[in-house]
Amino acid sequence: MPWAERLLALVTSGSNMSGKSTLLRTVGCAAVLAQAGAPVRATGLRLSPLQVGASIRISDSLRQGRSHFMAEVQRLRQIVDLTEGEFPVLFLLDEVLHGTNSHDRKIGADAVLRGLIERGAVGIVTTHDLALAQIAERNELRVENVHFQDRIEDGQMFFDFRLRSGVVTRSNAVELMRSVGLDV
Repeated sequence: MPWAERLLALVTSGSNMSGKSTLLRTVGCAAVLAQAGAPVRATGLRLSPLQVGASIRISDSLRQGRSHFMAEVQRLRQIVDLTEGEFPVLFLLDEVLHGTNSHDRKIGADAVLRGLIERGAVGIVTTHDLALAQIAERNELRVENVHFQDRIEDGQMFFDFRLRSGVVTRSNAVELMRSVGLDV
């Protein structure tokens, strides 16, 4: 992709089951394995030493009295703290701050992303919240919107798992709800 050499972060949108979380896991695993000397499935790879900081599949804890949102905020703090280390950080944030309202989410996600980039980190953020795609509209952050998409043919959903430039333009949540018998 032509933007790959100049970007610092991707904001990745897409419909449900389109591959956003899988992208994060794949990039994270590939980065860790490559640094360990394992082969990568690519024509070539240039990778400086880095630390991987991920916020994927965050859980709440009734026993610890910690909500999903608090668990995620604490994990984001850990990732920001990694930027004080010797190596740059690759951040992988899945559905960042989805445990709060859309207003606070947008403000918080913008601040966290800005803070990570200002500290020299690079990474990927996934979202269903298309308002977060506006973060990439400010060119000074060097953030790009990319997306996955799906198509529906004869009531069946198909995914090609190809990353495309821009923000996703359609969703599939209503179709998925109907497919399991919800009256939507």
